[in-house]
Amino acid sequence: MDKKRFTSCREAEIYLLELPRFVSKNRVEDTVSFLEALGSPEKDKKIIHVAGTNGKGSVCAYLCSLLMEAGYSVGMFTSPHLVEMRERFRINGVPVSQECFADAFRVVMKRLEQAREKIGRESYHPAFFELLFLMGMVIFQEKKPDYILLETGLGGRLDATNAVSSPILTVITEIGLDHMEYLGERIEDIAGEKAGIMKPGIPVVFCDKRKEVSEIIRRRAESLGNRAVGVSEKDFFNMNLRNKSIDFSMCSRYYGYVALTVRTKALYQVENAAIAVRCMEELEQGRAVTQEQLRLGVEKAYWEGRMEEVLPGVYLDGAHNEDGINAFCRTVEADGCRGERYLLFSAVADKNYESMIDTLGNSRLFDRIVVTAVHNSRAADPQDLKRSFERTGSGKKNCILLQDAGEALNYLLSEKKEEDLVYAAGSLYLAGEIKALLRRNTGD
Repeated sequence: MDKKRFTSCREAEIYLLELPRFVSKNRVEDTVSFLEALGSPEKDKKIIHVAGTNGKGSVCAYLCSLLMEAGYSVGMFTSPHLVEMRERFRINGVPVSQECFADAFRVVMKRLEQAREKIGRESYHPAFFELLFLMGMVIFQEKKPDYILLETGLGGRLDATNAVSSPILTVITEIGLDHMEYLGERIEDIAGEKAGIMKPGIPVVFCDKRKEVSEIIRRRAESLGNRAVGVSEKDFFNMNLRNKSIDFSMCSRYYGYVALTVRTKALYQVENAAIAVRCMEELEQGRAVTQEQLRLGVEKAYWEGRMEEVLPGVYLDGAHNEDGINAFCRTVEADGCRGERYLLFSAVADKNYESMIDTLGNSRLFDRIVVTAVHNSRAADPQDLKRSFERTGSGKKNCILLQDAGEALNYLLSEKKEEDLVYAAGSLYLAGEIKALLRRNTGD
């Protein structure tokens, strides 16, 4: 391996993309050994570790905004990225530079031989996500943020991020049926894997929505001597949907009832914002955060690809599993559309896209549906997607196929009238492709 070749961000990205993404070939103990080879950059850091099926990135975004509003600097590691890989590493909400990305990659690769000696396996090599996590810890060691927000990949217990042994807080967002080939077929199995990030004596804030999930988290917390703080629909109320924002109230620990606003039309973000507020209350500095900082922190938060308006009346949503699509449909149903609704849809083959399509097609929310392909090896055949839509209530006559996402978007924009709304959903890869296309068109 010629380390000299990694002179740019692009060369590092190409190398990373050649690594396995979803096959867990290494143990968490291996990642711990690599961190030691890097000088244990995770030690003595204020790390908030976030797991879950849906909402992880959004909770991190709200937490980042809240902490920044309270005067702290924040490092954030999330996945996946939408357009550029360096989006996974943010300092105070801003992706790191290409130079920073390349430097972190070189540091990790230079320590590979030392890590192999510690692990005792010459064939060891960090997998895609594992290497990115290691790069993140190198970046945060250099940038020295006050807090680090660490999002797991697809699991929890066996996730590379679980090499962090002493977070100050763990968070578990909504858990649903996704990545079942890795995490188990039952919701209880998946909850057990996600709850694997919990550490003895460390509080956990969790989404208290499914009884069977909450029971597993509470039992795990009790066995570890942890305080468990559930956030349920009872914790946020008086929701008032405006054109592009939602007002709501919640009862805070220190200020009683507080009025908050999320700047999005996505109903599910109210829950994620409430989880973030509860997290702030669990931090040792929670009492020092003012009511105004809570209000501004929630209102200023922004997370791309989650009911994001990229053009007037055109929204991208990263919903890519059954629960995500159900939440997406609830938001669409409440959008107050005065014209027609168009849907642009794509998915990857290893998702239960037939169930997602059943929900979308039978909702009868969309007057026209366009299915397309994404440029990814995991992409579902768009012909299969179209056939699935044609079996549903509203997809029999109004579903067409356009192979290229750019062509599909241009078609919908040409058909769209001012009062119509266009939605894209089904895959974060689709959201990323559309954002990349729009950036190219605007020269950004």
